[in-house]
Amino acid sequence: MAFPLRVAQTADEGRATILRRHRFEEVEISPAASERIEHVFGRRLSPSEVVAQIIADVATRGDAAVRQYTKAIDGVDLASLVVAPAEIEDAYANVSEELRQALAVAAQRIRAFHLRQQARSWVEWSNDGAQGQMVRPLSRVGVYVPGGSAPLASSLLMAAIPARVAGVEQIIVCTPPVPQTGLPHPAVLAAAKAAEVDAVFAVGGAQAIAAMALGTETIPRVDKIVGPGNLFVVLAKKALYGTVGIESLPGPTETLIIADADADPVLVAADMLAQAEHVSASAILLTPSSSLLGAVEDEIERQLLALPFAAAAHESLQTRGGAVLCQDIAEALDLANEYAPEHLCLLVREPWSLLPRVRNAGGVFLGESASEALGDYVIGPSHIMPTGGTARFASPVNVWDFVKITSIFAPGPGEVAEISGAAAELAKAEGMHAHRQAILLRQAILLREASLLRKGHRNGG
Repeated sequence: MAFPLRVAQTADEGRATILRRHRFEEVEISPAASERIEHVFGRRLSPSEVVAQIIADVATRGDAAVRQYTKAIDGVDLASLVVAPAEIEDAYANVSEELRQALAVAAQRIRAFHLRQQARSWVEWSNDGAQGQMVRPLSRVGVYVPGGSAPLASSLLMAAIPARVAGVEQIIVCTPPVPQTGLPHPAVLAAAKAAEVDAVFAVGGAQAIAAMALGTETIPRVDKIVGPGNLFVVLAKKALYGTVGIESLPGPTETLIIADADADPVLVAADMLAQAEHVSASAILLTPSSSLLGAVEDEIERQLLALPFAAAAHESLQTRGGAVLCQDIAEALDLANEYAPEHLCLLVREPWSLLPRVRNAGGVFLGESASEALGDYVIGPSHIMPTGGTARFASPVNVWDFVKITSIFAPGPGEVAEISGAAAELAKAEGMHAHRQAILLRQAILLREASLLRKGHRNGG
């Protein structure tokens, strides 16, 4: 029996069901999570209230609050928040040689890609002044790396290496400790070594975001925080935006596949299941071919039998995944641009011919050789991409996330004389009288100085 995907028979039905997004405010936590909150805080709180309490506590009590929540939530009583360099070295030495080599390959390819993005300063001189921009790296960046069931070592590489390429002076990492050891997952520590970060702290959750944003006795305050996390991490990033730079508010990961009748159902099913492996992920197929859809459902059922997470993938596909039968590939592209997926996979006969029509996507994977899962690790571009439809206006993590631009203003006297009238008129229209006065005074003084200079030349001065 084929796996029963949710299927929308028309584009409009797909918009209302399969492609409908949920806001953070609509996310419901499990009864077990509610009970856990009551146990830790002594009363029932919403996720936003939990985050507000943690931020307030970290702001007032620093390390003591971080330790308290790490013990209460993660079950680890930390003697030190800092992961010692020797412990990082030990983790790197004790992971397999195959993993060390894989980290090296990934790091090299990520670095090579982002070196092509390097931002530059420039100044444009004229006969009478100059303008331009200075590009300066951020001083300190914090990378959050989830732990739990999926210790995302690759996300550490995808955030820290572009930051280093940008010239960031100090990169720190916060990641939850494992209860059995009191240290972060060995693969994450090995990735920290491969990415050459400056410090690692065994702290996760909202308390890690608060500590990096506000600073504590041990964890330094950063200029910007990057990296994915659970609902509480995202809500903490949202609450602290403005106090610290935030690269995005990442929601659950998502892959949208456009496939025609010639697509290989084995690969389509594999890509959907790779996405469904993530908690709360969305794996969606858009196709005009009902025969392909049927074959994909058969393949999902077959491939699920060999996977250890079959129950979780089944739940993910049934609640957040599905398929939409489109009239043609053009309609599928229109739906994809409306949905603005994190990952857009074009499993069609001529994928490059469709690329010019793609407007909104975090990353585009062209053709059957371009597995999204491969992009998660070693192709090169950062896999930290905009989710939740934010690809309409946001970009994947890149070098520009870790620099700031300072504009340069250096008009000469002649240029001031030329443009002051327009500036004064705009200030007048806005009712900004002091602005207008400052403009006209500067113009008058410069004109007088220029006149005196010309007289001096005429008099032989």
